[in-house]
Amino acid sequence: MAIQEISVNELHEKVKNNNDFILLDVRNIQEILYSKINVSIHIPMNEIPERLDELNKDKTIVVHCKSGKRSAKVCEFLIQNNFTNVKNLAGGIKAWASEIDPSIDVL
Repeated sequence: MAIQEISVNELHEKVKNNNDFILLDVRNIQEILYSKINVSIHIPMNEIPERLDELNKDKTIVVHCKSGKRSAKVCEFLIQNNFTNVKNLAGGIKAWASEIDPSIDVL
């Protein structure tokens, strides 16, 4: 299954332009307390199956974690559950911190 990816620069443009999309952070609570991209919503990876109804299938959903591995698995799961516009953030929050917002520390 090919998962579409979005770069941190593309995501930054979406955020700056107030595009209507969901930025889904699937990291655990300790990671969120340490650092967060402001517009993101948090649903830990292991809670996604029970909380699918919190996500709007009509919106683009950009999924991120620390590096892109967990979020890729969540993207696969969402696609298998009939979400059609799902993208994985390439490089995760580590790439965001390094290329967009160096004030973010990553656990």
